[in-house]
Amino acid sequence: MSREAPSTRQKALQINLDTSKYGTFAEIGAGQEVARWFFLVGGAAGTVAKSISAYDMAVSDAIYGPSERYVSRQRLQAMLDYEFKLLLERLNAKRGDNTTFFVYANTMAARSYTRHEEGHGWMGIQFQHQPHAEPSQILIHVRMLDGENAREQEAIGILGVNLVYGAYYYRDDPPMLISSLLDGLSTDRIDIDMIRFSGPKFAKVDNRLMSLQLVEQQFTDVAMFTAQGEVVQAAELLYKKPILVERGSFRPITNLTEAILNSARAQFTSDEPPVVLMEMTLRQLRTEGDRIEHSDFLARVDTLGTLGHTVMISRYLRYHRLVPFLRRLTPKRIGFAMGLRNVRDLNDEKFYTDLPGGILQAMGELFQGDIKLYVCPAIDTTTGKIITPADFKVPPHLKHLYAHLMENKLVETIPVDDPLLKIYSRDVLDKIQSADAAWEKMVPAPVVQMIKERKFFGCK
Repeated sequence: MSREAPSTRQKALQINLDTSKYGTFAEIGAGQEVARWFFLVGGAAGTVAKSISAYDMAVSDAIYGPSERYVSRQRLQAMLDYEFKLLLERLNAKRGDNTTFFVYANTMAARSYTRHEEGHGWMGIQFQHQPHAEPSQILIHVRMLDGENAREQEAIGILGVNLVYGAYYYRDDPPMLISSLLDGLSTDRIDIDMIRFSGPKFAKVDNRLMSLQLVEQQFTDVAMFTAQGEVVQAAELLYKKPILVERGSFRPITNLTEAILNSARAQFTSDEPPVVLMEMTLRQLRTEGDRIEHSDFLARVDTLGTLGHTVMISRYLRYHRLVPFLRRLTPKRIGFAMGLRNVRDLNDEKFYTDLPGGILQAMGELFQGDIKLYVCPAIDTTTGKIITPADFKVPPHLKHLYAHLMENKLVETIPVDDPLLKIYSRDVLDKIQSADAAWEKMVPAPVVQMIKERKFFGCK
């Protein structure tokens, strides 16, 4: 992925001087910073067919149709589709044989005199990879982390130029294209938490792997996709919703994992059913050699998908790091379904040496608002006895802290059939790879079938 990155000015000028690329810039909010770059460097007549900003809501509705939200994927898609259709109607007969048409669009909510929240928005490009081709498309969702409106506008301008340039010059290498989006920027200024490729040029691109790229390349801390493999931006799914999270490696998902989730969901009380997320951290995705194997990643995702689960990939090694992210999206109950081993780790002070307040700070960050830990019992491997969260022993100097969690019902015990407690995912994986058929009774039936048919996880 090594390359020499051109400057924003060089990128815009290179596109302007290439007369085969011609298109429309449609921008709502945060100024018209992307089009401005192409006018600024000179030669814009070779690139810009039209620049438009339908800033007024009534004007925007009259052009693109009504929308429940103006800063949304739906509004962006309407802009791209409308402007591209119009571009072909007006110019295809005249110059379509020698031109690849494109439309760049964005709809942004930046800081202003009346709006002080964090800026965010959607941008995308619809383009032909050769004359008369059906259009391909790239959509992204971006959070603007600068604290000033002028800085946010500047960042959007640079990012938009990077997207247009990447669509034309890095489209054969999507990971490289993703890497190029932050040329001239940094992750302190921009967070790209969703990207979606579509169309004939990207027919072989798996958007789940592209989501993984965003997290691996540190463009964002979280990426999500549904059971159907559709990438989603977190707020689309989680905004003002109760959430239930189960973290694991899911290599593979077992009957115990499903039992913990189902029991936690049954005990989860809220005004509406929770959105269930199966979370994998980057650390849990790493296999032998400390690498993330794409085939292994997709095997886990596919087996979770066959059970209807939404998947979240994150960089949050500890639970208390994940909660602030979720709290930005919802004030409602957040629950974590887990085993007793996770409770042991939560009460291990060695994991909080990087925090000035140590374990107290971590617990304060974890239990923000309405938080519940739904914990299943475990089997003591020495005595064979069942240990519940109430039986769990913490170091003497932490017993009052743990008692506080138990007495306030921040930690709740969930029932799981005793035989299931003897299932360990590592043992299941070993049995799969050694062709010991006993694993088939430890894994949900649809997952068993998929593993055997597709030879997942070394199944022979």
